[in-house]
Amino acid sequence: MAEREVFLTVNGLAKLEEELDILKSVKRKEVADKIKQALSFGDISENSEYDQAKTEQAQLEERIAKLENMLRNAKIIDEDEITTDKVSIGSKVLVKDLEYDEEMEYVIVGSAEADPYEGRISNESPLGRALLGHGIGEIVEVNVPDGVIKYEILKITR
Repeated sequence: MAEREVFLTVNGLAKLEEELDILKSVKRKEVADKIKQALSFGDISENSEYDQAKTEQAQLEERIAKLENMLRNAKIIDEDEITTDKVSIGSKVLVKDLEYDEEMEYVIVGSAEADPYEGRISNESPLGRALLGHGIGEIVEVNVPDGVIKYEILKITR
């Protein structure tokens, strides 16, 4: 199975590398200490602290593996290559919801960096996917459970 590319900004890459470093250097030791302490309580067959620490360890190792995979398949978005004539990953887009006459600004990022509350939407989200490749003045339609929402692209910046 081919690994899919993970689109990251330079900042996004740095954040993931920092998180991975903390997980490996600090959190692993903390979890190992919890397991060691739980083992000191004796019989592990009825030791909830041990079970909890082992679950935490499994979750930690799963996150580490996921981050390592993302970093291995990272494709860095070069801000100098982002054009302002068409929406691409890395673009900042000002759109107008034509039904409600509201303007919103989004940055199109890879799924690893998406944070809708911060206006960072994934290129894989319905809106992100609909905006990609379109230019200023174009109307894009986004299929949502309630029907179709139409947006007009007002501005594209880096």
